[in-house]
Amino acid sequence: MRKTKIKPGSALTQLGQSVAMPGSPETAVLERVANPHPDQFYLARFTAPEFTSLCPVTGQPDFAHLMIDYVPGKWLIESKSLKLFLASFRNHGAYHEDCTVTIGLRLQKLVLPRWLRIGGYWYPRGGIPIDVFWQTGKPPANIWIPEQGVPAYRGRG
Repeated sequence: MRKTKIKPGSALTQLGQSVAMPGSPETAVLERVANPHPDQFYLARFTAPEFTSLCPVTGQPDFAHLMIDYVPGKWLIESKSLKLFLASFRNHGAYHEDCTVTIGLRLQKLVLPRWLRIGGYWYPRGGIPIDVFWQTGKPPANIWIPEQGVPAYRGRG
């Protein structure tokens, strides 16, 4: 097994540290680490089943199940910084579409993946669930990309 060591003086500022919750997505620091297998094509998935933000009109909480899939290139998303970034939306007022696309764009800019998609499966607001999907383009050929597997909202089912 290959161990990845964090070099002294590296750009990581949150991993292994006690870090306060960011006040907003704009101030949250997303970090990346070198991909130990940049020559391989593989898919990495982050699942955030308890994502929250605020309705920009009412200030009431909104809840979503987020699925983030990406095919790394040179960089990987550092997971602690991602958790803090996602948590920074808890006091942030934005529409579902804005939250979902903003997260995708920030991750794309940070790690320059070969491919990235995000599925935002939002719980009902005003009785209507809103699902938001965004991706960077066509996925690479010859890579297995599983379905996100989040069922459609069924209410009391």
